[in-house]
Amino acid sequence: MTSPTQDPALDNFRAIADAIATLFFPHAEVVIHDLRTQKIDYIANNISKREVGDDAALEDMLSEDVSERNIGPYEKLNWDGQKIRSLSSVLRDSQGQPLAVLCINLNISLFENAKAALDLFLSPSKLIPQPDSLFRDDWQERINTFLHNWLRERQLGLNLLNRDHKRELVLALHAEGAFKGKSASNYVANVLNMGRATVYKHLKELKS
Repeated sequence: MTSPTQDPALDNFRAIADAIATLFFPHAEVVIHDLRTQKIDYIANNISKREVGDDAALEDMLSEDVSERNIGPYEKLNWDGQKIRSLSSVLRDSQGQPLAVLCINLNISLFENAKAALDLFLSPSKLIPQPDSLFRDDWQERINTFLHNWLRERQLGLNLLNRDHKRELVLALHAEGAFKGKSASNYVANVLNMGRATVYKHLKELKS
């Protein structure tokens, strides 16, 4: 939102406000308060229903005691009852005097609702222990558990394993009895992204 009488000294700040509002559209509003006039100079993506020219009420920002560059983040309530998380940046002129305040107001209600839905969906209270009747012979589960414990202990990622790592892991899995399960060799080969013949080769090395 613009005004025909705006001071060109704030043009760069208005462009920054537009960029931030565009990046986080439609959830962020960016407001520029002109400390010289104590009026709102510019609003990008207006979600607060304020207007350019409204009082800024930021007289305290002109005091010499204001040393903060960024103030926040802090929370407030929007007109529609939705929660806003805000951060204000004090903009200074070339002499270091406070010139304007750029306020970013991010509507976090959508994110809070999404978090609440995820927390409910992922709640461990909805889980029961694995039924023995179904998982007593789940060799895939045992391989997965051993595999990721092995990776975590060595601070490795599955996609970062080299040839030596894979050989060492196949041998470690064999020592754990992982290859007693039917089709276990195929499964390990697929998980480790290696040829089935290579898995058999490593296992054959153990026997010889």
